[in-house]
Amino acid sequence: MWEMFDFILPLMLAAGLGAMVGLERQWHQRMAGLRTNALVSLGAASFTLMSMMVDGDASPTRVAAQVVSGIGFLGAGVIMKEGANIRGLNTAATLWCSAAIGVMIGANQWSGAVAVTIVILATNTLLRPLVRFINHRPVESVQQAECWWQYRLEVVCLESDEAHVRALLLQGVSSGALQLQKLESETLIQDKQTQVRVISSVMATQRTDSHIERVIGRLSLEPTVSLASWQVVEA
Repeated sequence: MWEMFDFILPLMLAAGLGAMVGLERQWHQRMAGLRTNALVSLGAASFTLMSMMVDGDASPTRVAAQVVSGIGFLGAGVIMKEGANIRGLNTAATLWCSAAIGVMIGANQWSGAVAVTIVILATNTLLRPLVRFINHRPVESVQQAECWWQYRLEVVCLESDEAHVRALLLQGVSSGALQLQKLESETLIQDKQTQVRVISSVMATQRTDSHIERVIGRLSLEPTVSLASWQVVEA
C-alpha cells in the first residue's frame, strides 16, 4: 500500500531537480526556464509513479517511452527558425533531459537522477565558453580551409603586343598562392585595328585582391593596352 510520503517525496525531489536545471535556462533568458523544467520533471515522475501504483500491465518502461514521445511536442514549441538560423535546440534538449530526471525518480533511481542533473548543469555551463570560442573564429580561416576563390582577368591590347602582354600576365599570376587554370586569346576587330583579348582564369586558396590589382595595374600601364580588368567569380 502506497503511503502519502512515498508519493510526495519523489515528486518534490523531481520538481527540485527540474528547477535546478531550469534555473540555468532562466538565468540565460531562455524560453523554457525554471517553472517549465520543474513541471516537466514533475509530470514525468507522476506518470512513472502512477504506473507503479496501479494494477495492470502499465509498466514504468512503457510509460517512460510515452513520456519521451510527449516531450517532443513541448520541444517543438521552443524551437524557432529565424532565416537560416535555428534557435532553441539546446533548450528543447534540456526539456528532454528534465523528463528523464522525472522518470528516473519515479522509478526509484534517485542517485541516477541526481547524477543526470549534475551532468546537465555541467554541460549547459562549462561547455558554453568552448562553444563561444568556436563560434567566434574568424570567418576567413574557415573559408581558407573549405573554399577556393576564382579570379577572371581580362586584358585587351594590340595584336602586335599580344606575346608581351601574355608574358606579363603569366608572370603576375605565377605566385605561390595562385594556380593558373586558363590563359587564352581571341582576336577583335575595332576601328580597322586588330586587337586581342587575353583572358586568364586563376584559383586561390584565399582572397588575394591586392595582388590581382597589382597585376592588372601593371598591365594597364602598357601603351597598347586599352582595357585591363578583373573580377571574382564563383569557384
